[in-house]
Amino acid sequence: MAGLLASLLLLVLQTLAAPPEFVPVSDPGLTDPLWANGTAAVVGPSLAPPPGTSQRMPHSIIIGVRKGGTRALLEMLDIHPSVAAAATEVHFFDWDENYARGFDWYRGLMPYSYPYQTTVEKTPGYFTSPLAPERIRAMNASIKLLLILRDPAERVVSDYTQVYFNRLEARKPVRPIEDLLVRGGALNTRYKAIQRSLYHLHMRNWLRHFPLEQIHLVDGDTLVRDPLPELRRVERFLELPPRIAASNFYFNQTKGFYCIRSDGRERCLHESKGRPHPPVNGTVLRQLRAYFRPHNRSFYKMVGRSFHWQ
Repeated sequence: MAGLLASLLLLVLQTLAAPPEFVPVSDPGLTDPLWANGTAAVVGPSLAPPPGTSQRMPHSIIIGVRKGGTRALLEMLDIHPSVAAAATEVHFFDWDENYARGFDWYRGLMPYSYPYQTTVEKTPGYFTSPLAPERIRAMNASIKLLLILRDPAERVVSDYTQVYFNRLEARKPVRPIEDLLVRGGALNTRYKAIQRSLYHLHMRNWLRHFPLEQIHLVDGDTLVRDPLPELRRVERFLELPPRIAASNFYFNQTKGFYCIRSDGRERCLHESKGRPHPPVNGTVLRQLRAYFRPHNRSFYKMVGRSFHWQ
């Protein structure tokens, strides 16, 4: 009898000491835990998702543009309780090796979400990919697309800045931006950063597969200065109830841009965002802006909207 009682006591103690079925896990690359807005991301096959959730194909995709403010837009949208945001850039529709893995693999990279939530994925490389529009349409012809844009010349300099710091961190040699922008005394229009800023060329490809009404344009320059009006427009486009408020943002004097206040916490974008741009030779910058002007006008005409780009 004493042995039986001891065995029962040991079993009870082991049961009480057992770990919970699943726990929220923090991603080292993010300031927020992956458990957010009522959504849990699952790490490892032994952890179960929250009851009533599932991984679903995205209802909306932020398709670009690179260095246009895509990360800021996603982080700000993630404030909304009805949004479930994918944690990383998936590169499913623009990288052949990922696309070959199929839609089940893609769905497996989406966050667990509740039926009332809108799943959003962000990969800025989609906008300039020749194949992404057709592939996305094959998945969902009625999907809502978000495209955030900024002044094309500023975007070029920001593009260079990211590569510049990446090379410094990797201890690789760097070149002044003028060496890349100018070749043989003329503007180097084949420079990839310039090609990415020819918005009308890439937009034409998207409009072959989607009507303009399915592509919401976000003004990235305005989002940085005054986030709320742009986010209200996005809420309406995604048919979300208005939940994002002015109280969700505060201006960080040190960083020089708006940060997020949500669920009693404050967070800013990663230090790699909002880095100061290197000085650019004034003559070269004027050449760059002059080159973009007719291309910008073509884009304005295509989308029926003007932007305040120099």
